[in-house]
Amino acid sequence: MSCSCTQTQAKLQENILKKINNHPCYSQNAHQHYARIHVAIAPACNIQCNYCNRKYDCSNESRPGVTSYKLTPEEAVKKVLYVGGSIQQLSVVGIAGPGDALANPKQTFATFRLLQHYAPDVKLCLSTNGLNIEKHINEILKYNIEHITVTLNSVDESGKIGAKIYPWVYYEGKRYKGEEAAKTLLRQQLKGIELLVKNDILVKVNSVLIPNINEDELPKVAKKVKEMGVFIFNVMPLISKPEHGTKFGLEGIKSTDHKLLMRVQEACEIDVKLMRHCRQCRADAVGLLGEDRSDEFFKSDFTDKSFEDLQIHYDINKRRKAHEKIEQWRGILKAANEKALMEDAKRYELSSTGKTKLVAVTSESNGLINDHFGSAKEFLIYEAGDKAIKFITHRRVETSYCKGPVGCGTYVIDEIKQALSDCDILLTQKIGDCPKKELEDIKLICDEDYANEPIEISVLKAVRKHFGFEKLQAC
Repeated sequence: MSCSCTQTQAKLQENILKKINNHPCYSQNAHQHYARIHVAIAPACNIQCNYCNRKYDCSNESRPGVTSYKLTPEEAVKKVLYVGGSIQQLSVVGIAGPGDALANPKQTFATFRLLQHYAPDVKLCLSTNGLNIEKHINEILKYNIEHITVTLNSVDESGKIGAKIYPWVYYEGKRYKGEEAAKTLLRQQLKGIELLVKNDILVKVNSVLIPNINEDELPKVAKKVKEMGVFIFNVMPLISKPEHGTKFGLEGIKSTDHKLLMRVQEACEIDVKLMRHCRQCRADAVGLLGEDRSDEFFKSDFTDKSFEDLQIHYDINKRRKAHEKIEQWRGILKAANEKALMEDAKRYELSSTGKTKLVAVTSESNGLINDHFGSAKEFLIYEAGDKAIKFITHRRVETSYCKGPVGCGTYVIDEIKQALSDCDILLTQKIGDCPKKELEDIKLICDEDYANEPIEISVLKAVRKHFGFEKLQAC
């Protein structure tokens, strides 16, 4: 390989790293430090998915397609300025619904045009089913949208699998149904992804893992998108309950369990880089990926304010200084964690024996073990051996163990036990004697010794301590 070729590749890699450095979705390392906001300006959709039910004025569900209120482009930008002044970690603005961003092109690109003017420091993203990428590629390039997520659930050219997922697709003035709908959608999705990659836009492909429908298809999707040059692939578990009102939910198709998710992720990882920290955010999500602060911000907070006043509140120079401090802290964490984390490692690379352990961690943010067990509603899951660790996934529970003044509810411990049933160690800031005793039923070791310490190196140390790996290191 020539020196010029090597230099070109190095520049490309440097450019990609710059694009993802503070993007919480495209960088697993960034997601505990930087926040995102989704602005719900896109109500219409041009396809119907059996796992989707777009809900408005809804604050009690956390899943894609749900929002508490819709916004105009002007209101959306005002919200970004208002939130960005309050949450200085905000680095990304995305349009992810509640319908499809490119089925609402007028609102979508008007929002991006205003954001370029009033909030030039944020990264711009959109999520789409891919049907209209080809039609709007010039506008995507015009507004410098560097990150695009495309939902692709099958690459089956016959349309048989897609027909089980999409009742209809509306394209170029015609409504398609059944296998014809699936084939039309797939054709446009692949064209669109090819165009995006050709124009150096980072593409994340999302696939919804639907039990007994596309679980064997997703490794084929992973292989295809790898061949096309997609940056990262995300396998999302189906969220399905009758109360959601989706076709799958009403038909009794159950949500994807974590064991199936891990199995399919492992099969897909052979061919493509995986995103494992996705939170399947609402269309109006606000804050870090592990939290949702959307219910803290109301339309009345910002709609009557002028852009000039909101820009003062946004204070771009103050935000830049805040981001500089975040980067300084990330540098400290990187040094502390040394070489503990190997993001794309295989099992034999993590362990000299071929055996690994699963470690659950409670964390609020900043890459630290800084959340009490009682307040945790999600657990970060790592796979660890004696040599290194890697992040596997996160697992949410609907209710935290402790309710504060109301009391700690042992009735929720069963859900937590189920979520952590295959884990070997829990690292947490604090845990009481009662829940610790309950977790003995699933043979889970609970360890508070690493409270407020960096996550990655603590996971490695804990596994070495509890499972005799320290002896291997000594040898």
